[in-house]
Amino acid sequence: MATFILIHGAWHGGWCWEKLVPLLEARGHRALAPDLAGMGNDRRVLGEGVLALWADEIADLVRQQEEPVILVGHSRGGIVISEVAERVPDHVARLVYLTAYLVPPGEAALAVSLSQPGMPDLRPMLTQTADGRGSYFASGGTAPLFYHQVDPALVPGIEARLCPEPHEPVVTPLMLTAERFGRVPRSYVEAGEDKALIPALQRAMRERMPCESVLTLPSDHSPFYSMPERLADALIGLAG
Repeated sequence: MATFILIHGAWHGGWCWEKLVPLLEARGHRALAPDLAGMGNDRRVLGEGVLALWADEIADLVRQQEEPVILVGHSRGGIVISEVAERVPDHVARLVYLTAYLVPPGEAALAVSLSQPGMPDLRPMLTQTADGRGSYFASGGTAPLFYHQVDPALVPGIEARLCPEPHEPVVTPLMLTAERFGRVPRSYVEAGEDKALIPALQRAMRERMPCESVLTLPSDHSPFYSMPERLADALIGLAG
């Protein structure tokens, strides 16, 4: 039995894993899908140091488990799991980057994204929060980028749960060391039809930060909705 801790990406909450968690549990594994601070159902107002807060709180959750966990980070969640591994490397059995940002030490996710030709510009779709610290999708329209393989009947309910995303984490340089983060095995699950975090960027990040194993799913940016059974198979295979 493995313990999976699933870290959601930008604008989402732990709810996005709702189809995957039961599949993992049905096959004898544990799966935790927390909301990051200020996201999903967590209504805390965030100040400065958001990425550190997220990493500290997930590291505390990891320490509470009886065995080393498999940390799965989706999209922006990749920078969170990297920072968690730096904090508690002995408590993490494997890092799994699910079409996620795999960012080198000292660099920030936004800069890595902007360096890749062909990445979509989300700015026209976003509205700034009143305090200027974040942004949100005011009028939906995310399906072509995030959910183009998802059952269209599900998309309005998904979009209704999206929440504001703070700007700070993606401009925060990662504080990672070879001695701690670097000794945790890492794997990558590539989404081959991703239009939000395009495959070219997924490959470019792995060239700079090689992974022990790479699996490819023919999925959009949200395989936890578009092909949860195949994603569960992939994760359980990595746990083996």
